[in-house]
Amino acid sequence: MSPEQYLDVALDIAQSAGRMILEARESNALEKSLKNGQELVTTTDVAVDTMISQRLEEAFPGEKRLSEELSPDRDALEQEGALWVVDPIDGTVNFAHGLRHVAVSIAYARDGVIQLGVVHAPFLEETFTAIRGKGAYLNGNALAASSARELDASLIATGFPYRRDSRIPLMRRLTAVLSHCRDVRRNGSAALDLCDVACGRMDAYYESVSPWDFAAGRLIAHEAGARTGHLYRCPEGIPEELYGENLLVSSPHIYDDLRELLRRADAGELNDDR
Repeated sequence: MSPEQYLDVALDIAQSAGRMILEARESNALEKSLKNGQELVTTTDVAVDTMISQRLEEAFPGEKRLSEELSPDRDALEQEGALWVVDPIDGTVNFAHGLRHVAVSIAYARDGVIQLGVVHAPFLEETFTAIRGKGAYLNGNALAASSARELDASLIATGFPYRRDSRIPLMRRLTAVLSHCRDVRRNGSAALDLCDVACGRMDAYYESVSPWDFAAGRLIAHEAGARTGHLYRCPEGIPEELYGENLLVSSPHIYDDLRELLRRADAGELNDDR
């Protein structure tokens, strides 16, 4: 099968998942629980992940999957060959609270390199797609990332982990960005934050997230012309494109300055001297 045929299958599955999400919200039959004592999950997350897994197995039997609810074993990242990376509902808290920043994220990687991605936002009626080397699209229209050149005029997206004690060290980064950039947005969906960078709504995004949160969105942003990378060197054995710690994705012109700002914030080198 060609990359375009793979994308067509992934897109059809993502849109089917989107319809399940819409129907679950309309039926108001949402059941919530906490995963690992702190991370919100709903019965819809599991149902959608199950449907996606079944559809992928039917279309691509035997190909490995890494998904948030059914197949979260990250050892799959270190294996060669095909790998589907799936988030059935990115933005579960938004979904549970009736907000609209909710997305289905499906990416396909081979030997650690992301080949295609789909991010479908059913409540926003937006579908982002990309094939490696062939550009990025929103509802079929070509995308171009931000051309921002100055940090002080840049709008930055980020997010925070579920664990409250993990948020405290990130306050230095947030303070630095608020002091040196135009403003910050926290929309609650990493996949859509990355797609917002892809279409120029945001000038940059930084965060540490799981592979299923960012894999599709990272490729979409890259194919739209954004620069993609990490604040620090990636560990050996994990493909860089599937490593989610300290992600940085931005307009190419502000990438180095923002990376330096965030690293200095981590090191406690910044004073409130603006």
